[in-house]
Amino acid sequence: MPQTKIYGVDNYLNPIKSQLSLVIHSCFVDVLQYHPDKRFHRFFPMDKSDFIFPFDKSQNYLIIEISMFEGRSVDVKKKLIRLLIKRISERFNIPNHDIEITIFETPKYNWGVRGVPGDELDLDYKVDI
Repeated sequence: MPQTKIYGVDNYLNPIKSQLSLVIHSCFVDVLQYHPDKRFHRFFPMDKSDFIFPFDKSQNYLIIEISMFEGRSVDVKKKLIRLLIKRISERFNIPNHDIEITIFETPKYNWGVRGVPGDELDLDYKVDI
């Protein structure tokens, strides 16, 4: 159940939020074998004055932070990162160097979901892939 935060310049991010959410979720479904009906995305459109980034980035610059249970293999996480960059770049014509992704993994017991610690959940998807 990845929780995803997406940061970008408001003038660029706001018009593409819905489609970007679909693209990100399609990657989770394809790579993480995640359930198609569960999507947890948070958008943070920022004024240019509040989103400071290096001169070699364009106004399309996106930062994507993914929090998820630990347990996926390095290969699966790399596949996810590559697919996210590929699909986002192709769909929105954003250069690869303008997309940055960070995956944060924590033990299931550090999550509170549906009223219980995450390690007590009965999940309908695999984490150990």
